Amino acid sequence: MTFATYVIPFVVVLSVVVFIHEYGHFIVGRWCGVQVDAFSIGFGPELWARIDRHGTRWRIAAIPLGGYVKFHGDANGASVPDPDAVEAMPAAERAVTFAAQAVWKRAAIVFAGPFANFLLAIAIFAGMFAYYGRTVLTPRIGAVVAGGAGEAAGFMPGDLVMSIDGTPIPTFSKMQEIVSVSADAKLVFVVRRADAEVTIPATPAWREVESAAGKVRIGMLGLKASTNAADIHEERFGPIASLGMALDETWQVVHRTGTYVGGLISGRESADQLSGPIGIAQISGQMAQAAAKVGLAPFLNLIAILSVSIGLLNLMPVPLLDGGHLLFFSIEAIRGRALNERAQEFAFRVGLAMVGVLMIFSTYNDIARLVQRLTGGAS
Repeated sequence: MTFATYVIPFVVVLSVVVFIHEYGHFIVGRWCGVQVDAFSIGFGPELWARIDRHGTRWRIAAIPLGGYVKFHGDANGASVPDPDAVEAMPAAERAVTFAAQAVWKRAAIVFAGPFANFLLAIAIFAGMFAYYGRTVLTPRIGAVVAGGAGEAAGFMPGDLVMSIDGTPIPTFSKMQEIVSVSADAKLVFVVRRADAEVTIPATPAWREVESAAGKVRIGMLGLKASTNAADIHEERFGPIASLGMALDETWQVVHRTGTYVGGLISGRESADQLSGPIGIAQISGQMAQAAAKVGLAPFLNLIAILSVSIGLLNLMPVPLLDGGHLLFFSIEAIRGRALNERAQEFAFRVGLAMVGVLMIFSTYNDIARLVQRLTGGAS
């Protein structure tokens, strides 16, 4: 039951996101004339493989925690160059290696992976908006939680939020987006109360809330949406509108992630919110169970959000990740020549250590949250 509930959804979610990411590298590499030696979903022992007419070995491996595309002339699937092997190749063979391509081609190939992740998220969000539409709540306050920051600021049931810091607020969810990333930041609300407009300064407070990933810290005012029928309506969207909504939704995921990373660097956010494979497996299982009850929307939404997250993670300027390669290519374009082999090798080792530490730390967080749940939150 545990295997079916958590492991299978986890493998499905991660495999879809990884396949799209690696296919981005693969297809642009092919367009640029690079020979692809292997396309792998997973690491470790090979479970299945076939070789296509172009000589690419497509494989599924036993450890479903990622994947890679290995281009001809690379030392491994992380696109670490193998200069000695490339130098020993005949000219015709060397021409189809990744290392022999112009710097703009290499950059395009590397960027294509994260870009494919963003395209996947946009496609999923657009499809969901077109098929399901969305339930829209008017930004009217239905109740004010006693003792909350909203009560202290002076909000009252029936207030209709018009704007926050000058930004128009068309829906209650838009207000939630702004408030959730603005803890300890003063916001100026303009609300309509009866027939008058009232200005309310308010500062969202940090609150720990339960989510599928465990406890997360967000900004909250303690305001609940109105449940009156007049304040709830369904919206349907055509293809163009759905695409626009999907672009906005993808940007919101990017913005929330960027805000969290910025808060992490500044010390305003806690690193214990980071999740690793166990946390993703837990969320995948919960979304799969929700999908069994209400349809595929929760599961598809998770795939889209995870796809954006993995795309952003890979764009970080850390050697070994796509962003690290792009940083090297930028340096090469500016200098007119690549960094020497020793410098690149050192950077890749540092990058490997950083990624390893991140994996260990996020897995520790997952285990700590799991233990906390199993023990009923006792410390």
